Amino acid sequence: MLTIRLARGGSKKRPFYTLTVTDSRNPVTGSHIEQVGFFNPIARGQEVRLSVKQDRVAHWLSVGAQPSERVAQLLKDAAKAAA
Repeated sequence: MLTIRLARGGSKKRPFYTLTVTDSRNPVTGSHIEQVGFFNPIARGQEVRLSVKQDRVAHWLSVGAQPSERVAQLLKDAAKAAA
């Protein structure tokens, strides 16, 4: 089963997450099929906090990928920001 979820990167106390499409059985930091965006929870000022490739996310959702709870919330926020 495909899932769209966050994979943590960054350093200690400076998290940075990538939105990845992967098999749900893979470890969180394991291999992924495609990177469809990123989320920087500690962005300040002019830094980009959330970037999502909407067309690719729509494609993966159409072929059956399920977003995690947090990713679903982020996608909703991205849709609001784009409108």
